[in-house]
Amino acid sequence: MSDKLNPVAEVGATLSRAGGLIESALAEGTYVFECFDAEGNLKWREEVKNTVMTVGKNLALDTFLAGSAYTVTGPFMGLISSTSFSAISAADTQSSHAGWLEAGSANAPHYSGTRKTAAWNAASAGSKALSASLAFSITTSGTIKGAFMTYGTGAVNTIDDTNGTLLSAGLFTGGDRSVVNGDTVNVSYSLAM
Repeated sequence: MSDKLNPVAEVGATLSRAGGLIESALAEGTYVFECFDAEGNLKWREEVKNTVMTVGKNLALDTFLAGSAYTVTGPFMGLISSTSFSAISAADTQSSHAGWLEAGSANAPHYSGTRKTAAWNAASAGSKALSASLAFSITTSGTIKGAFMTYGTGAVNTIDDTNGTLLSAGLFTGGDRSVVNGDTVNVSYSLAM
């Protein structure tokens, strides 16, 4: 009896690759709210994601990709009142947002001055943030739902003005927030792509 060996070598390889590179630029913003009482004590703090409105995305894209010597008007930040609130929508515009009202003039709570003007740090790592939080000095009691940003042609810092382009709106996730005369609500914002 004799044993025979027949050595056989086999090699197989498979190469798979995706059909293309997929890159996405989703606009995501975050508002951070801090409320301090008249003595400077922190009453509450909340960080909320926002809805970036379709008109705000469209203006940003037109500016990024087809703008020529473009100068930004604003952005201006305002507060959203709980008065007659039902919802925010990506379809909202500065002139038509049936689900919410701006706080500050006709709707409580009121605050001193005008809408706050945003100043920005340089963009970094695909994000742009305010260089400092914006302070709303509350002058009457009331309840706020969140904040919004408006900018572009026609935008002004006047409370309840309907001109400009609504960039975004953010609502508290932990429920409405009450404020009283003497409180200060500081709001910061960042937008990432």
